[in-house]
Amino acid sequence: MKPERLHFKDDGVIPNNALPLLIYSAVFKAGEKDLARRFETLFSEHRWRNSWRNGVYPYHHYHSISHEVLGVYGGQATLQMGGEKGQAIRVQAGDVLVIPAGVGHKKLEASSDFGVVGAYPEGKDWDLLKGEKGDRPQADRNIAAVPMPSQDPVTGAKEMPEWHT
Repeated sequence: MKPERLHFKDDGVIPNNALPLLIYSAVFKAGEKDLARRFETLFSEHRWRNSWRNGVYPYHHYHSISHEVLGVYGGQATLQMGGEKGQAIRVQAGDVLVIPAGVGHKKLEASSDFGVVGAYPEGKDWDLLKGEKGDRPQADRNIAAVPMPSQDPVTGAKEMPEWHT
């Protein structure tokens, strides 16, 4: 299973990351039973833990101390990735986003049943930054120090090969 790869540059507000956003389409079929639990199990088996269920915030934000995976378990949404100057993408139940530390994300619109499972490599803690004055340069230092995950959250491949190609 090969993901789509999107690159985002630092826009002066959202730092983004040299690593690409990975979009795995239709990891599971939309409408399959208990997609949330299936994503939680898949991610945990590949060492992405500290999971939660919710949506995506309707404002630009990023995480400086951890990468993040989002598995869409219900509905569909349009998300703005990479900050104001980034790209709007459409996601639906069954899709997975692997978001490198620093990459901005925001919900633009969503169906009423939209939901995601989020998780972090090795169950790391996470922070939430909104690109406010004073976030940087500490956020940049944090992002540079985030280690490479030991496994891809979808395929289980060691050392995230999709971030090395």
